[in-house]
Amino acid sequence: NQDRQCFETYVKSDRLLGEQVVIDNRGGAGGTLGAEIAAQATADGYTLFACNIASLAVSPALYRKLRYNPNTDFAPIGLIGSNPNVLVVHPSLKATTVAEYVALAKAQPGKLNYASSGVGTSPQLSAELFKKATNINVLHIAYKGAGPAVIDLLGGHVRSMFATVPSVLGAVRAGKIRALGVTSKTRAADLPNVPTLAESGLPDFEVISWQGLCTPTGTPEAVLIRLRASLATAIELPATRKQMADQGIQATPLFAAKFGAFIRAEQTKWSKAVKDLGIPLR
Repeated sequence: NQDRQCFETYVKSDRLLGEQVVIDNRGGAGGTLGAEIAAQATADGYTLFACNIASLAVSPALYRKLRYNPNTDFAPIGLIGSNPNVLVVHPSLKATTVAEYVALAKAQPGKLNYASSGVGTSPQLSAELFKKATNINVLHIAYKGAGPAVIDLLGGHVRSMFATVPSVLGAVRAGKIRALGVTSKTRAADLPNVPTLAESGLPDFEVISWQGLCTPTGTPEAVLIRLRASLATAIELPATRKQMADQGIQATPLFAAKFGAFIRAEQTKWSKAVKDLGIPLR
């Protein structure tokens, strides 16, 4: 997934750190499982956490109780990259624009469906915000991850979904699914012919997924400085930028206090969004 892809770009810095980097995938529960494990790790700089919008911003807004504190259990190293979500549909759906999709949904309330990579994920909340903004009724079908959702969309078992650009970019380019609109304020570099939702009649609509790197709170400051410096160097490598671009991820580096402030702003944003949508806490 995109978090692993972003983290793998950071692995390039093992030459800078002089340490071997091993990736331990701990998927599930909207990223909270991996966050919990990382929060309990020894704060010596040898355990890094591929933090993201789900684990540090959306999940805190959705869950009454988490087994980690997103504000006190992690020290921010840096923001690595970000990407918009995109509304995609199966080619059999007679909609080539956002307006046509909305018209179809309004013509048959509750009959059109959308898949998601899971309840509370950025793509699913994008869909719910879109439904509210356009006043449509589209049935939600939740999957355990983006992979199974995309497979069923390709097979025509579901008709539409909001997805991160990296997870569907290959299928869109191959013409296996159709992209109608991206959730960023500006068009995605990898989908230059796909309009934004803002261009499609929703001027205030913006959702950006992001990926970063954190470490358990208590990590010595000297270690944090070294980690941040190596991450900054890794992100600026031309090979890294190309690899991220190929995956549909835009490099958006922020470090230390600026990354911490960014996380807090995202928490405020998604807490309000969850309340405005009337999503019950879990």
